[in-house]
Amino acid sequence: LHLGLLAALLGLDAQQAKVQKLAKQEVLMVNIGSTATGGKVVAVKNDLAKIQLTQPVCTQEGEKIALSRRVDKHWRLIGWGQIRRGTKVEINESP
Repeated sequence: LHLGLLAALLGLDAQQAKVQKLAKQEVLMVNIGSTATGGKVVAVKNDLAKIQLTQPVCTQEGEKIALSRRVDKHWRLIGWGQIRRGTKVEINESP
């Protein structure tokens, strides 16, 4: 995932508004298209991050995403990204 973080959050005072870098094991809300799912940050390096989603999502490489973090019991937009790579999951349909 190639990512960019916002400089500050909207609607909060100056102390809370600064967006911190992503931390390993942090839980985020990831919006991909119209789908929202949870994700855990597995690795971060410069402007790249690896996020393990809680549920499989149908998407493609190059798709843009939005990242949100819990701040004072509310999800706040902290940045955006673009999918660079992913894991293909086979779905078995029962007859």
